[in-house]
Amino acid sequence: MGMWIGRNRKARVTYGFDEIALVPGRVTINPNEVDITFRLPRKEAEPLELKIPILASAMDGVVDVGFAIAMNKLGGLAVLNLEGVQTRYKNPQEVLQKIVEANKSEITALLQRIYQEPIQQDLIAARVRQIKDAGVVAAVSSIPQRAAEFGKIAQEAGADVFVVQSTVSTVKHISSEYKSLDLEKFCREMRIPVVVGNTVAYDVTLEIMECGPAAVLVGVGPGAACTSRGVLGLGVPQVTATVDCAAARDAYFKKTSRYVPIITDGGMSRGGDLCKALACGADAVMVGSAFAKAHEAPGRGYHWGMATPHANLPRGTRIKVGATGSLKQILFGPAEVDDGSQNLVGAITTCMGNVGARNLPEFQQTEIIIAPSIRTEGKLFQTVQNVGMGTS
Repeated sequence: MGMWIGRNRKARVTYGFDEIALVPGRVTINPNEVDITFRLPRKEAEPLELKIPILASAMDGVVDVGFAIAMNKLGGLAVLNLEGVQTRYKNPQEVLQKIVEANKSEITALLQRIYQEPIQQDLIAARVRQIKDAGVVAAVSSIPQRAAEFGKIAQEAGADVFVVQSTVSTVKHISSEYKSLDLEKFCREMRIPVVVGNTVAYDVTLEIMECGPAAVLVGVGPGAACTSRGVLGLGVPQVTATVDCAAARDAYFKKTSRYVPIITDGGMSRGGDLCKALACGADAVMVGSAFAKAHEAPGRGYHWGMATPHANLPRGTRIKVGATGSLKQILFGPAEVDDGSQNLVGAITTCMGNVGARNLPEFQQTEIIIAPSIRTEGKLFQTVQNVGMGTS
């Protein structure tokens, strides 16, 4: 498997969203009649049901308390980062304003200073309670090193979902400087669903699933504001990563009869990207930059990766995405832009109707073709005029 890249060394050919296309089906279905419900397993309880299979990334430019409430009321789920400005500052709005107004040359240094402020545990509980007081689902996240500590606080405050997220997640982590998270113990002791990420590999996904998480996040470095692929050289294009991790999910289900959903995280900015991720095997998708464009987003048209403020090796940058519409518009339309960044749910249901998929499991069986010219074929005028599919 793979191609020779030099003497005694092979490399696999992998694919991203722009290199594939979905084939229309033999039967078409009314888009209003397809089921896109996402179900997240829970211990000793019915699954947590989301009307739409879309999560908002745990990034400070995307999710705050207000956004989390709005997202859940619209049927999705937004994850609040417990190591961001929302838990470091009682008044995060002032800090966010500084980030928005900073010059390009000073932004990374500014973010490094802002994120040096210690996390206040009372704010963790306070933010969770603020979300719960609105009568919606509360989902929060932290890195593995703080998960045991923050997980207990968040759970006691009423959180419904806890996400353990790092650039690369593995079960076997070696360190002499700090104690590694016992992932299996953590998943077992937490009463609420634990989502773990991120990974891109079949074997690693299997090992993570054996630890008992409710779901696994897929993707290393594809985010719009992430620079890990450039800084570290790490990453697998999301189509291949999703297919590989979906294969691990199916093998694990066949072995144990326990279905662990996978959530493709990052690299999707348009409706077509979400459709392809789901068709490649994802049970849901996690999106950042598309939601950073919402009027409700705390970044006010700016978006930055959570590894941007790393003290020694920043792996992200601040990008301007602009505030283009309301969250409801981005999810359900009506679309006022021509680039596919609005009415994401409409894109999913329409695509499912065209391939003849009544639900997400059927959508995952869609025929996929390698199509490197899918974005350029017949689109010369769009490219020249920088409109529609010709926009970067």
